[in-house]
Parts: sequence; C-alpha cells; structure tokens
Amino acid sequence: MSPPQNLHRRSASTAGIPDWISDSISGGSLRHVDLHTGTNGWSSPPGDFFSLRSSNYLRNRQKSPAGDYLLSPAGMDWLKSSAKIEHVLSRTDNRVMQALRRSQQTLGQSTKSFIFAVNLQIPGGKDHHSAVFYFATEDPESLRTSSLLNRFVHCDDAFRNQRFKLVNRIVKGPWIVKKAVGNHSACLLGKALNCTYHRGNNYLEIDVDIGSSAIANAILHLALGHVTAVTIDMGFVVEAQTDDELPEQLIGGVRVCQMEMASATVVEALHVPHVSRGIGSAKVNHHNSADDLAMDD
Repeated sequence: MSPPQNLHRRSASTAGIPDWISDSISGGSLRHVDLHTGTNGWSSPPGDFFSLRSSNYLRNRQKSPAGDYLLSPAGMDWLKSSAKIEHVLSRTDNRVMQALRRSQQTLGQSTKSFIFAVNLQIPGGKDHHSAVFYFATEDPESLRTSSLLNRFVHCDDAFRNQRFKLVNRIVKGPWIVKKAVGNHSACLLGKALNCTYHRGNNYLEIDVDIGSSAIANAILHLALGHVTAVTIDMGFVVEAQTDDELPEQLIGGVRVCQMEMASATVVEALHVPHVSRGIGSAKVNHHNSADDLAMDD
C-alpha cells in the first residue's frame, strides 16, 4: 500500500512518522483517503478548520482557528460485534496496540509513546458498532506542552466529565442531517453522555456510549440513515474555562468521509476484564433533553 496522503500539515509527509503509526494509519478497515475527494474512509483535516475559544474568550466570547493538533493522527477503526465493544486498547486483537508493541519489543523503539483513543459506541439491535479514533505522540513532553491536556490525562473522572468536548462541522450532507446534528457545534460529551475512561500505562481511552442519551441516539441514527452522503469533521478538545487555560487546543481531529456501514471489521464479543487500579470509569445522570446536547457559546 502506498504511503498515506493528506495528513494534517504537522505530519505532511511520512518522513517523520514512526513505522508503527504509519502501519496504524493505513491498516484499518476504513481506508485513509484524500481529504477532499475520498469516500468510504477517513482523513485528517487541518486544525484551522475548527474554531475554538481564543485567548480573550472570557472577555469577548470570540473564537479563533484552532491551529496544530497536540497529538498526531494515528488511525481509525470501524468495528462491529454482537455486544458493546469496550476498552479496545486492552484487547489482544487491537491492531494499533499490536503495531506499537512490535515497534517496542522487536525494534526497541517508541518506548515512550502515548495513545489517546476515543471509542464512540453505537448501539444497535443485533449488532453493535464502534468508531474508534486514535491519536498518538512519541514524546511524552508534548503532553506537558499543554498543561490542560496533561491534567486531563492524569486527573479524576469528575474533572474529565466536565471538560471533554467534541466540536464538529458537517462538510457534506443532506439538509436534514445538518439541521439535526448542527454545524460548527460543540458538546461536552462527559456531561451529555455516559463516558468510561480507561487509563493504561501508555494510553487513555474514552468510551462514549451514544445510547445513553435518547436524543443523541436518535440524531445519530438519522445521520447513519444518510451515512453514505455525509462527510463530517470531528475534533476533540479539553474545554478551557479560565484565562490561564486559554486558548483552547485540539487534541486531534478526524474527517469521516461518506462511510459505508458494511465496511466494518467484525470483532469477537469479549468479556470485559475486571476494572483494576489505573483504570477508571465514570457515569453521569442524564435527562435526555435537547439541553444535554447544547451548542457551545
């Protein structure tokens, strides 16, 4: 397979990308495609496509282009199973962790790598789906570059629920989807949906249960009904709430391009291992109202 194209400008060529990340980018069931013309795949849009809270946001409510990602894109998985897919990075069949382990154990490389994964769990009748987005860094110092992201990785789940935010923009799609999803909107996922946080030695995974909100579930299934006509950009952010935390910075972003449901990789339904030290979970109460999914101001 040829080297992946059209990565975010921070990773515009494969020269500076470790082999394990290159393998992760190109190895999923959903192909890495051209940012502008690709279909049934994913790509990584420039950070400036997103507007986030600026340095003076608390005084003038102004937003500005987001700029570079804090972490590099490291792939996407579109998965299907007979049960909810949880804690994907702990699975022995997870291809991203397999690629990292090969690099570490065989080559002695990437020993300090860190993975940030977001697992959007999509409920169904017979089948459950997960869209899993991976971001990574080879240098743990890059986490400290953003003290807010570093705090988010190491803090408790109550803080994470108050701060974990999704920003999105519908690039292409029918009017009904744009109206339902909202364009250039933002949602604090940890407040609107049940989120479970899995902290490993070299990763943080966030499992987002779309089915925990009736409103979110209805909107998502409307979008999935038009999925082959929809292209959406999604960015993940730790919300800044004080002057010293501004401006906001993107952890990472992804463009999902006119995906086909049948592209999903089937994975075995596994028993989730007992939660142990270093792995946390948090659930919040929801009222399943439109206010739960309110846009960021």
